[in-house]
Amino acid sequence: MRLLLAVPVLAVLLGCGSARLSRREAENDIRRDYPVQLAVTVPESAAPIKGSPEHANLVALQEAMAAKGIFTVTRAVEGDRERFTFKPGASASKDLRLVAKGYELPAAEAEFVRALNIEYRGRDARVTYQIRLVRPTAWFGLFQTLHPGVRPGETKDRHASYRKEGRSWMLENTDETLKKVQ
Repeated sequence: MRLLLAVPVLAVLLGCGSARLSRREAENDIRRDYPVQLAVTVPESAAPIKGSPEHANLVALQEAMAAKGIFTVTRAVEGDRERFTFKPGASASKDLRLVAKGYELPAAEAEFVRALNIEYRGRDARVTYQIRLVRPTAWFGLFQTLHPGVRPGETKDRHASYRKEGRSWMLENTDETLKKVQ
């Protein structure tokens, strides 16, 4: 009699899928989006307010660029703002890429390390995972000028959102803003 009851119960359990997202499944889904590339973004033109953090970043970027001779930078005062115009110089790198509002130089890569924990919220799950900064390029010093305190080998926490659809868990999005390495 017990065997007759066990068969339908087993069929129902197998048909419903996993109630919990496994760490291995989450790691496999997230790992597909890595490694990503960290890049130094150089605007073609920007006019921040003098004394603002954006102005300080552009001054630091200009000083670092002038030392390497990668870009020629012109500055013009426009009232309470200062316009910075960056143009690639004669010694511009072949790594320089044109993007929508300026230029990008690859600084390093970030790779997936591991999933740390999974929080369940009904049919949703939030996975906290770590990435590690690896393979710095010649432009990493420029990246550190804009982001002081960033070191190769450092880990950083990121988050991914999952939703249960039928029998399986589907990765909806991550808070990663960087692009996958081609």
